[in-house]
Amino acid sequence: MAALEPGILNSTQQLAASRGVDLDALPEHVAIIMDGNGRWAKSRGLARLLGHREGYKTLRGVLLNASELGIRHLTVYAFSAENWRRPQDEVDGLMKLIERAARDELAVMHRNNVRVRVAGRMDEVPASLRQALLDGIETTRDNTGITFTLAVNYGGRAEIVDAIRRLVESGTPASEITEELVSRNLYNPDLPEPDLMIRTAGEMRWSNFLIWQAAYAELFVTPVAWPDFGLDQLVEAVATYQQRVRKFGGLA
Repeated sequence: MAALEPGILNSTQQLAASRGVDLDALPEHVAIIMDGNGRWAKSRGLARLLGHREGYKTLRGVLLNASELGIRHLTVYAFSAENWRRPQDEVDGLMKLIERAARDELAVMHRNNVRVRVAGRMDEVPASLRQALLDGIETTRDNTGITFTLAVNYGGRAEIVDAIRRLVESGTPASEITEELVSRNLYNPDLPEPDLMIRTAGEMRWSNFLIWQAAYAELFVTPVAWPDFGLDQLVEAVATYQQRVRKFGGLA
């Protein structure tokens, strides 16, 4: 999207400002657990995979809304390391869906100056999906807009284990391992830690998502299932975030 002249707000920013959002105090990094696709489909008598398809349509809109609002980083939980336990037909369908979305949406993301990243154990996903994700990273690597990270075959504990393994393999003595050093060996160490974690469909848990990076993220849970999540809910989440007092273990 074209850059606006200073002092001119786009329609998304105008809506947010009208609802009390301070555009100068936005969360830099928002992470989303996109939950409720299957339940959304079941409530309508549809197959679970159709709910996931609707969820990926929703994702495009939320990504562009976040970009228009001025959020610099968006990370979404697309497929967890634990999701392999689901029925094989659903897993296969999800892999194909993620691959198709990665290919079909690439032109839109590139045109809107989105920089694509991934997080997770890419060596364990189908080769065609891995290539589609790598193509997205390469095509958009020089873009300067919002950074969009897709967590695929991702688990927070697995990420920490992989970081520790890298330290051990590099010969780092145990006495020299610090929190900062572990952080530098995570999947995307150059990204800022999430300020705001959004979870849809009402569940009150982290589900092993960014558990290292999101230790002090503000949590916003909405009962709205992911396929029904939109700009209104994103603005509500940001407005709620701005009402919080972030103390990071200290005193306000």
